[in-house]
Amino acid sequence: MSTIGTPATGTTTSDTARPSARQRLLDAATRLFYGEGIHSVGVDRIIDEAGVTRATMYKQFAGKEGLVLAYLHGEDEVIRTVFAAAGEATSDPSRLLDLVVEGIAADIRDRHTRGCPFINAAAEYPDDGPVRALIAEHRTWFRQTLADLAAAAGLRDPDEVAGALVLLRDAAMVGGYLDRPETVVGTFQSTAHTVIDTHR
Repeated sequence: MSTIGTPATGTTTSDTARPSARQRLLDAATRLFYGEGIHSVGVDRIIDEAGVTRATMYKQFAGKEGLVLAYLHGEDEVIRTVFAAAGEATSDPSRLLDLVVEGIAADIRDRHTRGCPFINAAAEYPDDGPVRALIAEHRTWFRQTLADLAAAAGLRDPDEVAGALVLLRDAAMVGGYLDRPETVVGTFQSTAHTVIDTHR
């Protein structure tokens, strides 16, 4: 008879909960790329951190650039989750836009404390290529989604509102890294709400 908390199959809880090799590689890459920079982190270090073989790494991602793209896709999903959570919380367009602002503020304060991962990656990939294409795709989606929300809320010049909010987020992300996030977040929130209110 198995004891409480011990699976009867003989496997341990840590075995059954262990992430896949792909997820371990992505988790290690996300932590290292965001914390230390993409070009400064070598593949061997990511492999060591993830506890996988080199063959596994190249089977999953076909090289470092593939891992960089997967990392940025994951960051894109984080931002999309902010919008999705706001959409689940209310169907009122005006309230939805306010919740998105609060979600961005929480992201700057609690998760992305070393700046915007897309701005950081763009600084390391100045030339055209798959990484810059992914960054451009993300920013186009982000700006257009804000414009759509502004239009749904009945704001004047929704494209202008979206442009201002993108600019404010970019500045707050960088400012949060250079200064303290908690000192920047309040300014971002008040300025973003001022932009929204003046276009109502």
